[in-house]
Amino acid sequence: MKQRIQKVLASSGVASRRHIEEMVMQGRVTVNGVVAMRLPVMVDVENDRVEIDGELVKLETPQSAKKYYILMNKPKGVYSTNVAQGVQTRAIDLLPENFKVRVYPVGRLDAESKGLLLLTNDGELTNQLTHPRFGIAKTYRAMVDGYVGGDVVAQAEKGVWLADPDTGKGFKTGRAHIKVIKRTNGKSVLEIMLREGKNPEVRRMLAKLGHKVRDLTRVRMGPLFLDKLKPGESRLLTPREIRQLKSAGKSKGAATSADSD
Repeated sequence: MKQRIQKVLASSGVASRRHIEEMVMQGRVTVNGVVAMRLPVMVDVENDRVEIDGELVKLETPQSAKKYYILMNKPKGVYSTNVAQGVQTRAIDLLPENFKVRVYPVGRLDAESKGLLLLTNDGELTNQLTHPRFGIAKTYRAMVDGYVGGDVVAQAEKGVWLADPDTGKGFKTGRAHIKVIKRTNGKSVLEIMLREGKNPEVRRMLAKLGHKVRDLTRVRMGPLFLDKLKPGESRLLTPREIRQLKSAGKSKGAATSADSD
């Protein structure tokens, strides 16, 4: 049976559906030797051969559908992608050698940022957790240059206008909740909770307000906490955490209640 390539590759642990769409439009995906340049693309997991950047992808079949959910403390300098470019160290490279299942990161935590990263082969849950309409909360700890005053906090919480790096069009960052943990004349430590946007926007937002981010760590995502994992360490989620995560991915109301625990 033919299925959309986004769903097939997400279920096979390649990347999120939206990232797969980007790879298709960039001409990086071939199906049975033919470059797929536009959507929709339909594939049969039993009979079709799919490659990304010339590398064969092992497609998930109903027999290989067991789901795994892994919490990792991603170190700085490690990439949240399964498709390596050059000598990049990927988050999946840090998993135990005896772990043979292909999983992929939920959302993108840029290489310069560190902290909580969820990896899974559950494509449907990933699509829910990364979709803006569910508003899954993500909390970051940021160390920035300078003394961050109340006026800056108020501006950042309301949203800041930035330019989209791809289109050049202006957009306003989503609302945030910011708590000042510590501040001096030389630096400030902030806790930033977002329900929309990506971690690179945190850096750009604060830089525009005059405070360069020196260190950015994600400490929470929905019901998940970073806990006491050391950089590079990972563990499987508990059954309770998996239930909470799936609940957060089903409705915005569930996500909100999980975030307030």
